[in-house]
Amino acid sequence: MKNFKVTFTFVMLLIFGFSNAQKIGVVDTNEILNKMPQYKEAEARLNSQIDTWQSELQNLQSEYERKKAAFESEKVLLIGDQLKLREKEVVDLDKNIKTTTSLRFGSNGEITKLRTNLVVPFQDQIWGAIKTMAEKNGLGMVLDKSNNISVIFLQGKYDYTEKVLTILLKGTEKKDKTTKSKK
Repeated sequence: MKNFKVTFTFVMLLIFGFSNAQKIGVVDTNEILNKMPQYKEAEARLNSQIDTWQSELQNLQSEYERKKAAFESEKVLLIGDQLKLREKEVVDLDKNIKTTTSLRFGSNGEITKLRTNLVVPFQDQIWGAIKTMAEKNGLGMVLDKSNNISVIFLQGKYDYTEKVLTILLKGTEKKDKTTKSKK
């Protein structure tokens, strides 16, 4: 009788455990972002701004190299205040280059801020679409395989990337239609 109670309890726990098992889904947010036309447009604007800043920095760098070479070649001919003034020009230009590089391309620079401002609204949209998809499909957990999560094998039925894209693109199409009808 005691064995029966232990066995019966064990079987009931197994049945209860399987009935409450969570469904897990996987999405690839990088793939979703790459298929969103608005994100591509915003990323193109960001890359254009980066190119502009890089060319400005290259111009400053070439001006610095030119002034430094001129200063080095004329150094022996300059005296007193002229020498100090020309040396200060070169040093100030070098400081300007370093400051500009740090402000624009540093870890807390303008590019990082622009990229964050670019990505955050799209991440919010994707998160909302994932939440909607997870609720519709009864998922208890959704993993993002693009964020260094090692997914060794994934059956197609557990990859919900396309469903999230469908939700996102439907929302985009509705916004586009209302915008066009207002014009």
